[in-house]
Amino acid sequence: MFAMAHTAFVVQNVPMRLRRSSILLALLIAAACDRNEGTVSEAESSHGPRSAAAKNAVVLIDSPATAAAAEPFLFAARDGSLIMSWLEHEASSKNAALKLARFSNNRWTEPVTVVERDDLFVNWADFPSVVEARDGTLFAHWLQKSGSATYAYDVMLARSKDGGKTWSIPAKLHDDKTKTEHGFVSLVPHPYEAAVAAVWLDGRNMSERAGHGDHGDMSVRYAIVSSDGHIEPSAELDGRTCECCTTTMAWTEEGPIVAYRDRSPDEIRDIAIVRKTQKGWTPPQTLHQDGWKIAGCPVNGPQIDARGHHVAVAWFTAAGDKAHVLAAFSDNAGATFSAPTRIDAGAPTGRVDLVLLDDGGAFITWIDGAGNDAAIVARRVAFDGKMGPVVTVARSSTARSAGFPRAALVGHNAVYVAWTEFTPAKRVRLARVAF
Repeated sequence: MFAMAHTAFVVQNVPMRLRRSSILLALLIAAACDRNEGTVSEAESSHGPRSAAAKNAVVLIDSPATAAAAEPFLFAARDGSLIMSWLEHEASSKNAALKLARFSNNRWTEPVTVVERDDLFVNWADFPSVVEARDGTLFAHWLQKSGSATYAYDVMLARSKDGGKTWSIPAKLHDDKTKTEHGFVSLVPHPYEAAVAAVWLDGRNMSERAGHGDHGDMSVRYAIVSSDGHIEPSAELDGRTCECCTTTMAWTEEGPIVAYRDRSPDEIRDIAIVRKTQKGWTPPQTLHQDGWKIAGCPVNGPQIDARGHHVAVAWFTAAGDKAHVLAAFSDNAGATFSAPTRIDAGAPTGRVDLVLLDDGGAFITWIDGAGNDAAIVARRVAFDGKMGPVVTVARSSTARSAGFPRAALVGHNAVYVAWTEFTPAKRVRLARVAF
C-alpha cells in the first residue's frame, strides 16, 4: 500500500518499495505502470488469439458511471441482478464519491451515492466494494484517511436496508486504533446468517511513521459483521504477509477459505491458503511452491471462488523472472489442490479475477500484453485443467490507472466483466461474456 501526499482525496501511486533485479523491476513497472439504459453493442477488439466461435461472445453494456469514474466492483445478487459499484472523482467539489447501481432486465437503476468525502483514500489496486447479505442488506466498504501520515487510513463499513437509498453511520471494520495501513478487503455473504464475512490486510503491527519499508509486519485478519452492525472481534490468520496484494475469500461446504500472498523471512511471496473447519482455523499452507523471491510487493494477489466442495484459485507469479497466470482446483473444500495449470497465452501482467461455474470449472480474467497494447482477456478452464480459447474482452493497458478488471457470474452462462478504460479522463466500462 503506497500513496502520494494527501491533498483533497488521496490517490495512490504505488512505487515499488525495495531493490530488485532489473528484470523484475521492468516487469513490475509494466504491471503497475452518456448513459442509454439497456443498450448493448458488440465489443470491438483484435488483440490476442480467439476462436471463431468466441468472436461474438463479448457484448458491451452501457455503464451508469459518469466521466472520471474508476475502480469498479461487481457482485451477483440473489435475485439475479448485478450490482456494480465504482468511484467518481467530483472535480467541482474536490471530493471522491462511492456510487452503485443495479442492472436487471437489461436496465440500470438510477445510481445512488454511498459516501462522498474529500479524505477518501483512492487506490488503483485497493478498491471499495458493495455486496448483499442473504437478508438483502447491502454492505459497502471504502478506505478513509485516519491521520496525516501517508499510510494512515482505515477501512470503513456502512449498511443499507433499503437498496442503497439510506446508509448507516459508518464504522471501522478493524478493532485497533493505530494510524497505520488497513485495506485490501474481501467481503463474502454468510451462507446461513444475515451477515458478511470480512478479511483484510491489517497494519496494526507496523510503524505509524510516514516512512515505510520494514517497519513491522502486515497481517491478515478476519471478522463477521452482522446485518444489525455488530462486528465481532477480529482473528489474526497470518502475522506476516505481503503488504499490498489483494486478499480473496470464498465459502465452502466446510466454511470460509481465504487466499492471499504470503511473505517468508527469505522474501518468498507465494500464495497461501487458510481454512476454517470444525476444529478452527488451519495454519497457513502454501498453495504451490512457486518460489517467487522478491524484495517488494508485486501488487498482484490471487482470486478464489467455491461451490460446495469445489474450489478454484487463480494467481499471477513471476518466479524465475517468468510471468505466468496459474490456476488450481480442489474437490475437498480446499484441503488439497491439483497441480497448477498455466492458463495465460503469452505475456501476462496479472490482475486476475475468477468465478466458479456450475460444472466445477472456472472463468478467469487477466491483463495480457505490454504497455498500451495490452488487453483484458478471459479463458474458461475445466476442473481437469482443459482450457477453452482465450477471449479478448477489451483493449487495455498495463498502466496503474487501468486498474483491476472485476468479474461476476449471473445466472448459469453469462459472466459480466467491469474495468477502468484507460483514457485521460478514465471511465468505467462493462461487458457480458456469454458461453
